[in-house]
Amino acid sequence: MRSLLLIPLLASLTLPAMAGDNTPDDAPVYGPRLEGFDYPWSLHRFELDSQQQSLEMMYMDVAPQGKSNGETVVLMHGKNFCAATWESTIKALTQKGYRVIAPDQIGFCKSSKPQHYQYSLHQLAANTNALLSHIGIERATIMGHSMGGMLATRYTLMYPEATHQLVLVDPIGLEDWKAKGVPWQSIDDWYESGKKASAEKMRTYQKETYYAGQWQPEYDRWVEMQAGMYRGEGRDINAWSQALTYDMVFTQPIVYEFGDLKVPTLLIVGDKDNTAVGKGLASKEIQKTLGHYDELGPKIAEQIPASTYVHFEDLGHSPQVQAPERFHAALLKWLNQGH
Repeated sequence: MRSLLLIPLLASLTLPAMAGDNTPDDAPVYGPRLEGFDYPWSLHRFELDSQQQSLEMMYMDVAPQGKSNGETVVLMHGKNFCAATWESTIKALTQKGYRVIAPDQIGFCKSSKPQHYQYSLHQLAANTNALLSHIGIERATIMGHSMGGMLATRYTLMYPEATHQLVLVDPIGLEDWKAKGVPWQSIDDWYESGKKASAEKMRTYQKETYYAGQWQPEYDRWVEMQAGMYRGEGRDINAWSQALTYDMVFTQPIVYEFGDLKVPTLLIVGDKDNTAVGKGLASKEIQKTLGHYDELGPKIAEQIPASTYVHFEDLGHSPQVQAPERFHAALLKWLNQGH
C-alpha cells in the first residue's frame, strides 16, 4: 500500500447542452472520478485490496497551521457531498492546530467507483480504518455529516479504541425510514432515476433541504461539483454508485444503536433539515411524518450516553456551509473542552 501525491488534475471540459435541457453551453463537465474539479489541498492516493479488486481511496491530509495541538480530526462526507465540501471546516480546524484527514469514500467523488461492490457502512468504516492505520493515526476525533454521520457512528461502534470523540452533523439515519412506511426501491430503479440527475433538480432540492429555503451564489460550486459528473462519460457509473449506496443507507439503519456509543459525542442539527431517504416514494400521509430534525435531534441526543446537543433553529441540512462562522464557533467550543 502506498500514499502518493496525485498528479495535477486536468482542467474541466465543457460540452454543448443536450437538446431539451436547460444546461448552459459553458457548464463544467467532470470525469467519472471528478477529474477536472480542483480540491483545495493536495490529494493523496491510498491503494487497497478489497473484495478481490484493487481500489484507490483519495484523501486530503492537511497539516495544522502554526503549532500543532497533537490531535487529528477525520472528516466523513455525506452522500451528495465530497471531501472538498469540508473546505471551510478544514480551514477552521487547522487554524486551531488540528491535523485533518478528509477522504473520499470508495464509490464517491475522486475515489474508485467499482462496478461490482458490496457496499456497507461496515465496509466503508473498515476502509477508512485501514487508511488511518496506513498513515499512522492510532486515535482521532471522527466527524461525519449526513450519510457521513451514519458512517462515523458505525466507525465508532466498530473501533471505539481508535475513536477519541465523535461529532455528528445533521446525520441521516436518525429514523428507520422503512419501518416508518417508506417502500423499498430496487437498485435498478434508483439507477434509472439517478441517470436523470441535473443541476436544476439538485439546486431545487438543496435550496429547500440544505439551506432552509435560502440560496447564496457560493452554493453553486457544490451543485456543479455533483452535476458535472453527470454531464460526461461518468454519468452511468456515478448513477450506479449512487444507486448502490442508496440501498446501503436505506437497508442498514443505525438508529437502534446510538445508545451503544461509548465516547463523548457532539450532535449538531439544523432544525429546518427535512432529509429522509426515499420520502418521495411514500404516501403523502407518511411523508408528513418523516425528516423532522427539530424533533429527531433531541430524541437521539437523549439516547447517546455522553452527548452534547447543539441546534440551529434557522438552518438546514448543511449548517457548516450555510453559516460556517456560527457552526465552527459551536464546534470549536466543544472540542476545546478537552473531552
